[in-house]
Amino acid sequence: MASGKLSPRQKMINLMYLVFIAMIAMQMSKQVLSAFGYMNEKLTDNNVLFQESNLAKYENLKTKAAEQPDKYADKFAKVEKIKNLSETFNAYIDSLSAKFLDGVKDVKDYESMDKTSTVDEYFFVGDGLTKKGQEFINHIRDYREGVIQIIGENSPLVANINKRFNTDTQKNRDGKDQAWLNNRYEGFPLISTVTNLTSMKTDIKITNAEIFNTILGGQLESDAGISGNTYKTILTTEKSAFFQGENFKGKLVLGRYDATLKPSEVIVNGKKIDKKYFKDGGVELEFPAGAVGEVPVKGEFIFTQDGKDVVIPIETSYAVIPKPNNAVISADKMNVVYMGVDNPMTISIPGISDNKVTATGNGLSKASGGGKYIMKPVSGKEVTINVSGKLPDGTTVSTSQKFRIKGIPSPSGTVRKEVGYLKMQKQSLEKATIGSTLPDFDFDLTLRTTGFTIKVPGQSAVVVSGNKMNAQAKKAIAKARRGDVVTIFDIKSSLVGNSTYKIKPASAVSVEIQ
Repeated sequence: MASGKLSPRQKMINLMYLVFIAMIAMQMSKQVLSAFGYMNEKLTDNNVLFQESNLAKYENLKTKAAEQPDKYADKFAKVEKIKNLSETFNAYIDSLSAKFLDGVKDVKDYESMDKTSTVDEYFFVGDGLTKKGQEFINHIRDYREGVIQIIGENSPLVANINKRFNTDTQKNRDGKDQAWLNNRYEGFPLISTVTNLTSMKTDIKITNAEIFNTILGGQLESDAGISGNTYKTILTTEKSAFFQGENFKGKLVLGRYDATLKPSEVIVNGKKIDKKYFKDGGVELEFPAGAVGEVPVKGEFIFTQDGKDVVIPIETSYAVIPKPNNAVISADKMNVVYMGVDNPMTISIPGISDNKVTATGNGLSKASGGGKYIMKPVSGKEVTINVSGKLPDGTTVSTSQKFRIKGIPSPSGTVRKEVGYLKMQKQSLEKATIGSTLPDFDFDLTLRTTGFTIKVPGQSAVVVSGNKMNAQAKKAIAKARRGDVVTIFDIKSSLVGNSTYKIKPASAVSVEIQ
């Protein structure tokens, strides 16, 4: 401290000064050791909180993977690998801490944990590392590279992971290269090493938390983000069908779309849909369209979320219109109905079910079958049929059509069901049945002969009742000669099933006697 000879007093002062400096240094060293111990306690407490938080995220992702495997199964597989890798490395660090603290009587007496030999002898030998020291380096490297391999080299987390678990050569305070393990652990007091190991466990849990957040949060962000992959436009209309001339009314909205999302159960109109129809985030439906008109579709879309069923009601409808299976062709001059017969009609309005269509007209009545009616004209030369229907929106549409009324045409007289000019023997004519027919008429009617008149040349005309020759007619026929033409005329008949309608007399029949 000073050159030259010193007095005994000065020597004593100098000695006391050195002792004082040493005492201060010792006191500061004890405080530093305690500071490391307190820091270790804080890190240990934080690790418990990190562990609980990470476990909750892990269980959440596990549940989602079970509920929606297409979306979360691959992500959960990565998280599970990282969790297992982290638990193995964490257990190894715990074994090191236990090894170093073995023999320490009070693990809270940080000021007594100032020895360096325990760690130095375990990690170092001469200028190199022991097998255990190299094993420690290998564990850090394997964990770092294993995590990066799972998350991928392009992950934004790679830089932080490399920094946290870096074991590259370091610079000492003199600026010289020094091996990482020597730089961090050689010559340091025991409590410093224990705190360093606890800090490494914190790095493991922080790494887990970042990976869990990135994977789970990235999916949630993808779900919430607006893009052509996550949202589709959906057109909602005021009604399921519109008619020409109407104004279209509807609304375009954005609907959430997720091709990987699968419901746990879908019920439509009381029927459970087979899961093989769950495709691309939706459910394919196929069933008979049903009757013409508006058909309701009701049911439930059921998802499992966080172990609970989320029920979304299905409340919609669609319109069924008649299938165009033939062309509409009408002869404008042929809108005709006939007196005395049942005129069948089919009346409908496209897009409206039969139970919402009403048809009226003088002589019109409903028949069995959808849209089937019977028209029986009562009188006059013309009848109007009025038709109205109620649209799905409650609006009523109406139309009308006029039909001409015609009588049944005059029938043709028949002898033995033959018409016109006939040749037969007298004996055959005497036995023949006289009738009438309506050739080429659209209705299959049955006529009953009520009487006729027969004229044999040279004889007086004979009036006969019924459809067979009476005695007077037969006597007249017997006097006919070969070549005579017998005329049967004024053939009267009635309509079977409608005796009130008066049929016109049938045309005459001529018979040449053979």
